[in-house]
Amino acid sequence: MTAFTINGRAVDVTADPGTPLLWVIREQLKLTGTKFGCGVAQCGACTLHVDGEPVRSCVFPLSGAEGRSITTIEGLSEDGSHPVQQAWVELDVPQCGYCQSGQIMSASALLARNPSPSEAEIDEAMSGNLCRCGTYVRIRAAIHRVAES
Repeated sequence: MTAFTINGRAVDVTADPGTPLLWVIREQLKLTGTKFGCGVAQCGACTLHVDGEPVRSCVFPLSGAEGRSITTIEGLSEDGSHPVQQAWVELDVPQCGYCQSGQIMSASALLARNPSPSEAEIDEAMSGNLCRCGTYVRIRAAIHRVAES
């Protein structure tokens, strides 16, 4: 049994401790906003927060979640009112949208620790998130919009 908090709710999960957190969240907890992309922590589609830090859940073992606070895209805000989510909508960031939950989670973690990031800091924080549609210009603009507000 592994106990942790997800999106503010305490849970106890029974699964192999080596199971990637992504699959526990999607299959057992039925929170499907966190996406499977590559399975080797290279694309960022599975990004969520562990104690406020962005983590690739496809390679993060369930055992690492013990006693920690996990936030998924569903927990960022209940109604899409988080400033990063609002900027994403206002600037029409997504094209296909598949990578966007991971992009938003990485951007929100960046802005939480650095409310006014430089271009280089944005590039570094977002470098682990790939977008096949190439919406990087709009992603950067949305991050700047939140930083300016």
